[in-house]
Formats: sequence, C-alpha cells, structure tokens
Amino acid sequence: MEVFFFCLVRSPVSSTLPQIGSRLYLTWGILWSFPEIRTHILVTSLVISWAITEIIRYSFFGMKEAFGFAPSWHLWLRYSTFLVLYPTGISSEVGLIYFALPYIKASEKYCFRMPNKWNFSFDYFYAAILALGIYVPGSPHLYHYMLGQRKRALSKSKKE
Repeated sequence: MEVFFFCLVRSPVSSTLPQIGSRLYLTWGILWSFPEIRTHILVTSLVISWAITEIIRYSFFGMKEAFGFAPSWHLWLRYSTFLVLYPTGISSEVGLIYFALPYIKASEKYCFRMPNKWNFSFDYFYAAILALGIYVPGSPHLYHYMLGQRKRALSKSKKE
C-alpha cells in the first residue's frame, strides 16, 4: 500500500493523508451525512478555497506534464495561494464540523450502542470532537510543511 501510494504522489504520507482524510470526512461525514449543514455560509468559503487550490494545482501539473514547464507566475501561484486559501479552508472545515455537532448528537447517526454482539460502542459525536482536536496539531504541521515546499520551489526557480 505504501509503495503504491508513493507512486501516486510525491508528497510524504504525513502531509497527503490528512488532506485526503479531511476532505473525505467533510464531504461524506459532515456535508453528505447532515444535509442541515449544507446551507451554512462556510460551505461557500470551503468550496471556493478547495476549488481555487485544485484549479491552480492541476493546471500547474498539467502544464508541466504537457509542455515540460510552467510559467513562473503559475509556479508562484501554485506555491503562494495557500498562504490565504489554507487558513480559509481549514477555518471552514473546523467551523462546519463545529456547527454540525448538534445535528450529529441529535441524530445519533453512525453510533453503535452497547450491548451488542461485538461488545463495542462508538459515538460519532465524540469522534467529531476528536476530529476537531486533530486539527489543532495537524493544521500547523501541514502549513509548516507547505511553507517549506514553497521556499524550496521558489528558491529553485530563481536558480534556474
């Protein structure tokens, strides 16, 4: 699995998995699972942040694949827009999880109560709180990683 994963992306697992995981969790675990939250204004900022990021990222890599290079302005956009879009995206994600908490608690969706044949209990409400807690150390880690990527990419482009 890890070897296959490394063939798909150049970034380390420690930065890629949280990004993929948070997007899956937000789209399925929050927005799809709790339709009441879909009309919140933070959905707009989330979609805008994610969309701009992906448009820049995929057009950058597409140009590099198709032409062997990308213009310097595109390189700068690829490694600089996260300075604004990452905080807005993360804030939207955290806010949407937070605002979904009452709906999660009231619905008891995805909860497993004891007694059951597995002798196991799971409460999605507390899992959502745990997810919020993971954002505290995770967000600065990813932001710091991206700052390093930016520094490397932009300094490399100046040397060329």
